[in-house]
Amino acid sequence: MKNKLSGTGVALVTPFNNDFSVDYQSLRNIVNYVIDNGVDFLVALGTTGEPATLNAKEKELVVKTIVETAQKRVPVVVGIGGNDTLSVVEQIKNYSFTGIDAILSVVPYYTKPQQDGLFAHFDAVASASPVPIILYNVPGRTSVNMLADTTLKLAERHQNIVAVKEASGDFAQIMKIIQYKPAHFEVLSGDDAITLPLIACGATGVISVVANALAGDFSKMVKSAMNNQFVEAKVLHYKLLEMTGLFFANGSPSGVKSLMAEMGLCSEIVRLPLVPVNAMIKNQIIDEWNRIK
Repeated sequence: MKNKLSGTGVALVTPFNNDFSVDYQSLRNIVNYVIDNGVDFLVALGTTGEPATLNAKEKELVVKTIVETAQKRVPVVVGIGGNDTLSVVEQIKNYSFTGIDAILSVVPYYTKPQQDGLFAHFDAVASASPVPIILYNVPGRTSVNMLADTTLKLAERHQNIVAVKEASGDFAQIMKIIQYKPAHFEVLSGDDAITLPLIACGATGVISVVANALAGDFSKMVKSAMNNQFVEAKVLHYKLLEMTGLFFANGSPSGVKSLMAEMGLCSEIVRLPLVPVNAMIKNQIIDEWNRIK
């Protein structure tokens, strides 16, 4: 699995129809669009896919649609995580991993476990999983930060823990993981805006929101950086930087869906309690799109 989950991963949105049902045809179109524009792997049911508001049957059909559309052209990762360790383990044991290359598993949220609790949680998840695992550290959403020492301890203990999606924004923490990680383990950026500097520090890719819409330029930026072509990568980084900020200015995935609607990829509809971006941000997104396209 080493290097299979590197480069540009995209945390796929879940498109909805006007009645808030899942728009599976648009999902197929998005999968083909991002693959055709150079992304290296797909993530189903990440935060950007709004899994918190999908029921079990919808989740199953979303993953099935992504796997069948991808047709093994790129690896597919599925989000399986939660704040009840026993339930997560049970879900993994009963899950059909046909067509699934790895799990993205988020740090338990709301309960705010200690570092020993985080280690025990992922120790149990890794012991149960038949496929590789990408840890997902996103303290802005979970209210707890998995420290570098905990991540490294997990990576040393389990060969099937192959990467971490690091969205702490803490460069010192992320660089410590990169410096001391075992050979089988990789670090992926969890923040689009700092992907380039993290690759310069030794990260091997990203799981991106931006690539849902701007897959071509974002993938080229990542590939250039990973090939040490930093002059070319920096041009694309700054081309995309303003839009990246706009995508998160009024909530995600509302921002990226706003541009995707303008591009004809899907509607801008999100499920409550999320709502579409406000008119000011939408206009700024469209203006920026017209400037850079």
